[in-house]
Amino acid sequence: MSSQRSRAWSVAKAPTPVGPRLVAFLRAINVGGHVVKMDVLRELFTGLGLTDVETFIASGNVLFRWGSDDRPALERKLEARLREALGYEVKTFVRTEAEVAAIARYRPFPEPEIESARAFSVGFLAERPTPAARMLVLAQKTDVDTFHVNGREVYWLCRVGQSDSEFSNVRFEKKVGLSVTFRGLKTITRLVAKYGT
Repeated sequence: MSSQRSRAWSVAKAPTPVGPRLVAFLRAINVGGHVVKMDVLRELFTGLGLTDVETFIASGNVLFRWGSDDRPALERKLEARLREALGYEVKTFVRTEAEVAAIARYRPFPEPEIESARAFSVGFLAERPTPAARMLVLAQKTDVDTFHVNGREVYWLCRVGQSDSEFSNVRFEKKVGLSVTFRGLKTITRLVAKYGT
């Protein structure tokens, strides 16, 4: 009987999901010799009072709910907690589930070009680039790589394997002066399909 009461109490005290579902895209969470287990990542997010926390594959995609609209403040809060817990900087880019669904649907290039490309990725920025920064992004275009900017996202179409391209996350940040994290469009589409965002 006591164990039944204990179980009932734990269920009653479980945090109730609040607010819209959000997705945090983390930069370089599991690269460069860093390894973070997904259960540890979920605990870090839950410890900040976020609810309904889930992770999607090991590239740093965390879904959760939060009861406030101040996403820039949330991004700073998450970055501070991750730095404290992991010992290195993890830039964090938060989007609503509706924004992620729109990103998955958006087609900045003709469909035949997308289908023939070896890779099609989306880069998440913290804010809309200025006109000058936008021009710097588009100036990265080569015979291999093409770019498009829409809102706070950069779309990268690569006609060869990404490892064969001279373009990279580091090069983008050095040339443009903005932090970014890239995800393959297939990953984003799978995320939307799984969670119904």
